[in-house]
Amino acid sequence: MKLRWAALMLVLTLGVMVPRHAAGQGTQPGSDRNAVAVLGQNFPNPFNPTTTIPFTVGDAPTCSDRSRVYRVTLRIYNVLAQLVAVPILQGTSGNAGQPVTDVALSCGQYSAYWDGNYMRSGREVASGVYLYRLEVDGKMLVRKMIVMK
Repeated sequence: MKLRWAALMLVLTLGVMVPRHAAGQGTQPGSDRNAVAVLGQNFPNPFNPTTTIPFTVGDAPTCSDRSRVYRVTLRIYNVLAQLVAVPILQGTSGNAGQPVTDVALSCGQYSAYWDGNYMRSGREVASGVYLYRLEVDGKMLVRKMIVMK
């Protein structure tokens, strides 16, 4: 019972900590020209067994400074704040196919893939709510997703 209360408090705390007007919280891409990143909603949501997470780095699609490189990390957590997985970068960039952990990316639109498994185990995660956190040059955006079996 204590774990359920702790999980509820974590979700409520994250809801308070993440500003409602942040770029990853429902604003249209490009509406905040000073944004370092935009975190999109995963699709499909709810999902089983795989999902794609779209995100934008820099001021795409205009990309005023194409030479700038951003440090990007994307991780998935359960409601107990335990690391569950690190998605894989998709696309045609030179970094495609590698985990999104401290990856150097230039300005642009990207997507990451998660197969619904716990990292390093190959076991599928349980049904429930999960949080995914994008960190770009120290700035964090968080969204939630639902796994439904």
